[in-house]
Amino acid sequence: ITKVKYVDKIHIGHFEIDAWYFSPFPEDYGKQPKLWICEYCLKYMKFQHTYRLHLGQCQWRQPPGREIYRKSNISVYEVDGKDHKVGTCGAGPTSGGQRGPTAMGQTGPTRVGQRGPKGGARRSGETQEKESPDGNNVACILTLPPYQRRGYGKFLIAFSYELSKLESTVGSPEKPLSDLGKLSYRSYWSWVLLEILRDFRGTLSIK
Repeated sequence: ITKVKYVDKIHIGHFEIDAWYFSPFPEDYGKQPKLWICEYCLKYMKFQHTYRLHLGQCQWRQPPGREIYRKSNISVYEVDGKDHKVGTCGAGPTSGGQRGPTAMGQTGPTRVGQRGPKGGARRSGETQEKESPDGNNVACILTLPPYQRRGYGKFLIAFSYELSKLESTVGSPEKPLSDLGKLSYRSYWSWVLLEILRDFRGTLSIK
């Protein structure tokens, strides 16, 4: 059964983004043609005046939790969903494919923010880890369209594998992958293999 997409656009930060897919917003929100989303706390609203009022009141300028990585304008935060009742909202599926909204009430996800000129961390993309009997090290990776093709997706994938190395575990992304997820992982592993081949000296066989 094909789910009907009612939300045509989302406004987040300085960007207005076309919604590509259906996203399971609550009914009174899900049938709005356009939603306004705070780029800091990811609260979604039906009306522009509510959004502007919220911007003057929102205290968030970075994700909650502990900053575990920083380089240049990239920071990664480790957030425990049990301590911080935060959701990634429905913006992810509208731009990232057939995935449900991420629930952060299970274990500690990691999320990445692009640091703004005034020190605020904007959510250019995020990844979440959760306990999984299948050994998944990633439940969801999202880079919003305005921040795509800047290497954030590749960074998030690489970071998830680095976390697996630190924990001495073998992990892989949760399946099935979305269409964009498949493209992202194929691009990442093509890049990894090309890096290995470029630096390798000697005879190499795939047997």
